[in-house]
Amino acid sequence: MARPKAPLLSRTRIQDAALGLVDRDGMEGLSMRKLAQELGVRAPSLYSHYRNKDDLLHDVVDRITAGIDVSGFGGGDWRRGLTLWARSYRDALAAHPNMVAFIAGGPGRREEALRRADAVHGGLVAAGWPARQATMIGASARYLVVGAAINSFARGFDADARVYQDRYPNLSQAHRLPELAAEIDEEGFELALKAFVAGLETLYPEAARQARPAEAPATDSP
Repeated sequence: MARPKAPLLSRTRIQDAALGLVDRDGMEGLSMRKLAQELGVRAPSLYSHYRNKDDLLHDVVDRITAGIDVSGFGGGDWRRGLTLWARSYRDALAAHPNMVAFIAGGPGRREEALRRADAVHGGLVAAGWPARQATMIGASARYLVVGAAINSFARGFDADARVYQDRYPNLSQAHRLPELAAEIDEEGFELALKAFVAGLETLYPEAARQARPAEAPATDSP
């Protein structure tokens, strides 16, 4: 039998299958044995591409987070930089909620994650924020993003109106929240992000003034 012209496996194909398993079955649904079955190969074949599951997951994370945008910090406007970064960060995580806990574990030694962390911290410091406050801003924004991405507030309610009738008079319309989940989750995140940026200016007016560019656009600019 002639050998196939293209290899059966590639790192990209393995990453696609691994992410598909996690999206479908959660992190507990991913093992090298299950992944091999999904790909129709024997488990040892995977180890010629990846040393172990964690090694594979780090590449999967890099793919998920590749679109996170830190370019806004380049112009010296920390508000725009923070907003672009947070929005794109949330979008990347929300697309694969079963991966959020792993990603939230920290950049570790992942090159792309460290590059972005360096850009965020450096952008805030270059805009005039003291290093310690820049660290706190980055951490706080990350808490906000991860919390928004890991689950849906609105989808946590039951669509059965009887759950809330009589017993919870202030939640008489809560059964409608799941059908409006996308709108509520998006607008809720935007409100939290704008309040966070505005709050920084209120809590640290002197630092924020020093970090203000000559013509700062509104905090909700794209």
